[in-house]
Amino acid sequence: MNTLKVWLLMGGLSVLLVLMGNALFGQSGAVMFFFIAMALNFFSYFYSDKIAIKMTRSYPVSEAEAPDLYAIVGRLSNRAGIPMPKLFVTPSDQPNAFATGRNPAHSAVAVTEGIMRLLNRSEVEGVLAHELAHIKNRDVLIGTVAATIAGAISMMASAFQWAAIFGMGRGDDDEGGAGLIGGLAMAIIAPIAAMIIQMAISRSREYSADATGARLAGSPDGLANALLKLESAAHRIPMQVNPAASHLFIVNPLSGASLAKLFSTHPPIQERVNKLRSIKF
Repeated sequence: MNTLKVWLLMGGLSVLLVLMGNALFGQSGAVMFFFIAMALNFFSYFYSDKIAIKMTRSYPVSEAEAPDLYAIVGRLSNRAGIPMPKLFVTPSDQPNAFATGRNPAHSAVAVTEGIMRLLNRSEVEGVLAHELAHIKNRDVLIGTVAATIAGAISMMASAFQWAAIFGMGRGDDDEGGAGLIGGLAMAIIAPIAAMIIQMAISRSREYSADATGARLAGSPDGLANALLKLESAAHRIPMQVNPAASHLFIVNPLSGASLAKLFSTHPPIQERVNKLRSIKF
């Protein structure tokens, strides 16, 4: 099922790219952006973990530097029956975490610098169990592909806005170019559509990862308590992150921004906590 979702996501976001190319440059633009979409799909599939790490400016951490982190992840990985993922740290005081990779054999987990300072061991274990659950459930690829292609669409849309404003690349009438208004409209609409597609995929997988993570940790309490702390911290401590990658994190790192709330890729924290506390072992 997750494999089908990946292909649908790649197809949907690729169609957006082709429509953007057609809106600004006509038929030749549509063809050009079709090949760009194919290249993006290739790199987002095979290099998804590296792209996500790069987008979040995360850096690798060794076992000597973070023995507790390695001990927790190693134990939980064994319990989940998956290979030990690579571990990274994201340079931010906001406590948060994410997982990435195309499958359990090519996966990575990153935690922010602030998470170890705010959470106790049980809560950290709950968060890491949630991230390993994403890897075990094989849904990390979906989020990373969405982040990669949606990020590319957002950057191109920004360039198109300036091009449309200055009357560049309006498209030949014979090619069916949509002109200034069409190009500008597509540049505004496409990123929103990409975020809606991300949102539709991301919300359901968070509930599933919460439930699986609680079982891996042996209790839902650590993760439930951690989610409440992380949500509170996200409102107080800003985080510099590409909005296209925000849905990768366990808690929306942009939750303090009013615009981000309109396109939240995460279910309400209280709903997640209520579901966790209803789990019986």
